[in-house]
Formats: sequence, structure tokens, C-alpha cells
Amino acid sequence: MAVTDSFEIGSLNKFALSGNDAAAIHVGDQRHYTHAWPSFRSAQKARSLVVTGGEGAYVYDAQGKRYLDGMGGLWCVNMGYGRNEIVEAIAEQARALPYCNPVDGLANAPAVRLAEKIASLAPDDLNHVFFTCGGSTANDSALRLIQFYQSIRGKPDKRFVLTRLRAYHGSTIMTASLGGNPPDRSPHLRFITDIVRQVSSPNLYRMPCDMSEAAFCDFLVEELRAKILELGSENIAAFFAEPILGSGGVIVPPKDYNRRTWELCKEYDILYVADEVITAFGRLGHFFSSNAMFETQPDIITFAKGITSGYQPLGGFVFSDAIHKVLVDAEPQAAFINGYTYSGHPVACAAALANIELMEKENICAHVHNAGAYFEKRLRALSDLQIVGDVRGSYFMMCIESVMDKSSKQPFPPNVGVGDIIARHASDLGLIVRPLGSMNILSPPLILNREQIDDFTLSMSEAIQRTQIELSAANIIK
Repeated sequence: MAVTDSFEIGSLNKFALSGNDAAAIHVGDQRHYTHAWPSFRSAQKARSLVVTGGEGAYVYDAQGKRYLDGMGGLWCVNMGYGRNEIVEAIAEQARALPYCNPVDGLANAPAVRLAEKIASLAPDDLNHVFFTCGGSTANDSALRLIQFYQSIRGKPDKRFVLTRLRAYHGSTIMTASLGGNPPDRSPHLRFITDIVRQVSSPNLYRMPCDMSEAAFCDFLVEELRAKILELGSENIAAFFAEPILGSGGVIVPPKDYNRRTWELCKEYDILYVADEVITAFGRLGHFFSSNAMFETQPDIITFAKGITSGYQPLGGFVFSDAIHKVLVDAEPQAAFINGYTYSGHPVACAAALANIELMEKENICAHVHNAGAYFEKRLRALSDLQIVGDVRGSYFMMCIESVMDKSSKQPFPPNVGVGDIIARHASDLGLIVRPLGSMNILSPPLILNREQIDDFTLSMSEAIQRTQIELSAANIIK
């Protein structure tokens, strides 16, 4: 997909809709379909990109135009579209047993096998799996288990939860309250504030200009220690941390930050929760990145997204033998009052098993280390462009942050919507990227080859250059 030939209507015209059908979809979309994270007024004016099919790393719209999916769905279509191995597993399980009640005392084979598989992939003593319907419910349920565990072991005052600014942990009322991303804090919504406390984002690009990376790491660790001492460790239940912050802007913490904050939690008897909803299942070249990349041994790891490559909704968390033993030994025995109608859904679990088998068969983690490193290298070359302030991330989890002035790192005013402008130009070129304010998030399927990576970066470069011309014509930049 070269920049000059991005509008391709080829052999996959099977995804195109007739003119009447496409028009009807647009009308129905505006009249009836309320999207996730909607802007209601904009939705009444704008026409959605109607996606009708996908194969490999590409999706197709209603007119048959092909796009390289630079978002991987929403961080999740790790193995790409049209993988019949996963589709057939879904169909076979749906025919055999489409649903099974998840309550204690009943089990279904795919859920049990998947729990065993996750335990085998998770680090060290994380051997117990609780399934939910996605990432938000995974973090929500993990916190509920933590509250239950702390009370069961005789420490009900351990109620506070520590998170970080620019963190994202979900969109339930509880997980939205854990999040620390300012754009997500709508003044028209209410959040749980009595038990959540936040510390600084470990954003190297925005650290004080006179600090080294090592000094910034020292500052962050000591800030966390000070917060623990301020609240009292006897009052703190857990620390939630993404190994690399995702929706907050793909923020890679300083070297040793994850390990040192984990050690601090151990020192003060605070549970460490690694939110690997994005980073697990290959995104960083490992099934779980906490131990393999960041030398941490969490008490709980939450997961979702890539576990099924988006073919079915599924999430959950895996927790330690130590937590499990406390709950098993508790007297009097108490039930953990938490679960979902679709917990351990047999079809979703069958999809996950097929997806993991496919990942192992194709050695996707080794591919990510190779192709993902090339992707990262190619994107970092875009730093030479006028408005590109920072290119950051790891492997197939990247972000480009645009600024008005590179030397001062002066951000664009929010009303400019520079990320949206770049995304619009990228779409014209046949590339879908995610705008978040002044940033563009890049999280393509993990199966990209070098030729596709070259096409991706060529289109991204052209989209940014077109944006620069547009901003210059509007006298926003010189």
C-alpha cells in the first residue's frame, strides 16, 4: 500500500456494500447507534467510517477501500483479521455448548483449559484465574478481590488504592475512578474519590529539563514512598500500574521504575497489580511482560484485549498462591460476591485457546521482537519532522506526540486537534491511527511484515507533513 496508491479496490470487493446499503448504514448510525466514548453533537454531523471486513492487517470500508489498521482494532486484534483457526474454534464450541452457567459448582472445559494455560504462561506463583468480560471488569473485579482479601485477613482498614496520573484502568465507575487521564475526568460525571490517591505520571518526555532519567526515577520512587507514609501503609490495599501506560499516551517509565515501585509495595505490605490489559499476549513480545521485561512479580495481573485477538470479548485476572491460600483458609468461610453472567464463557474461552495456540505455532513473540523493533526504529526516524516532539513506546505499542515548538516542547492548544488532523490525513492515505489530543497512538496487529511497516511509516510521514502544511496555512505554525 504505497502512499500514491492507497485507494485500492481489489480482489476483496466482497466487503463492499451497494450504494443503497451503505447509505442506509450511515443513516442508521446517526439515528440509532450510540458509539463508545461518544461526542453527541459531532456524531450528528460526522459520517462514521463504516468498516465491513478485514483480512490480515487490513480492514475495508463500505466502498471497498483498504486501510492498514494501525490501531489493531483497539489494541486487541493481535493476530490480524480472518484467522480461520479462531473462527472455526468459535463455531465448533458454539455448536457443542454455546453457554454455561459460571457459578461455583459448575464448570465448562474451555474455561478450565484456558485457566490452566494462563497459569502456565503467567510468572512464578500466579496460578489462579478469574474470568470477566473485558479489561474494565477485570480491573474492577481485581479490586473487589483485593478488598475481600484484605478484610478476610483481618486488615479491613487497608482501603486506599494508589494509581498514577495519566493512567487508564477502565470505564466502570470504579475503574474510571482509578484512572488518572485528565480528558477522561468529565465534570458532568461523578467519581469515587474517597479511597483513590494518585502519584505522578512517569513521563520521561515531560520530566523537569534539568533532571536525568535516573534522578527522575529516584524522584518518582520517593514520591510514592512519601504518599505511602502520608496515608499509612496499614491503610493502603494496593497499587495499580500499567507496565507501560497505554491510553495515557504510551508512557514508558524510566529504567528500573517498575521494579523499584514493586519492591516498595513489598516493603510496605501493599499488593502490586500489573494492569496488562494492553501489554499481555504479545504486544511487547511476551505473553506477560511484567517479569520478562520489567523484573516485577505482581500479586495480580489483569488481562483482556489480545487474549482472543478481539474475536470474542474476554478478560480476567490471575492471582497468586499466597492470596488464594488466605481465602481458602479463611474462617468462617465467606463467599466472594462477584461475578458476571458471561464469566468463563465457553465460546470466548475457546477463542482464546485457539488464539494462544496460533500465537505459539507462529512464534509471534519472536516475530514481535524482530519486526516490532524494526517498526519502532522506523517510527523514531519521524522525529525529524517539524511538529513531532516525541516518538515513544516499545515494539508494536507506540505513540507520536506533536508539539508547536520542539525546543520548548510547547503543546498545541486543545482546540487545534492536531492528532485528529493527522488521523484524517492518514485515513485519506489508507492508514487508520488513533488520535488522542495532540498524540497519535499506533498499535497495529502483531503480524506486520517489513514491507507493511515501511508502508505504515511512509503514510504516517506523509500525513504529518500534510498536517504541517494545513497548520501553516492557518497560521498556527510558521
